[in-house]
Amino acid sequence: MVRAVFLDRDGVINRALIVDGKPYPPDPVDSYEILPGVPEALIRLKQAGFLVIGVTNQPDVARGKTPKQSIEAMHQRLLTELALDDILACYHDGEACECRKPKPGALFDAAARHGIELAQSFMVGDRWRDIEAGQRAGCACFFIDYAYQEQEPEQLFRRVTSLAQATDAILGQGAVAPAVWP
Repeated sequence: MVRAVFLDRDGVINRALIVDGKPYPPDPVDSYEILPGVPEALIRLKQAGFLVIGVTNQPDVARGKTPKQSIEAMHQRLLTELALDDILACYHDGEACECRKPKPGALFDAAARHGIELAQSFMVGDRWRDIEAGQRAGCACFFIDYAYQEQEPEQLFRRVTSLAQATDAILGQGAVAPAVWP
């Protein structure tokens, strides 16, 4: 059984740019800053046998604001610098795309690519879209609550303050993700 921890990028792995209470990707993308505790958390997850996979929406590519090559260069650097196994990015804008969170297509793609058992896996995100994608894919979810000025996730999830805190909880769960949070 292959288990994974799926991570949103901006706000979970690297610091998001906050404007008027809402998160945005770093601008320019090569100015990203890894959040405190992230490298250690990723190593701990890997040592526990999890695949660690980034799943991110990057609609600024479709909007013509950011070149796809810049995003891919950032992802290559993240894959080199951190204990990440893969990063899947949706470059589309709008809700029609199946790989754009809150739809779970990127998680399904990662599961097919890596043989992941989604019901035994986790999603960690800082926006409702991340949590809903994880829920739709059958993962247990952790919401890093930065009190953004936008809607919160619905349904079942655990609220945490960082990836490090989510990692502590994941590793405390033992071998399986709970089907329903207490």
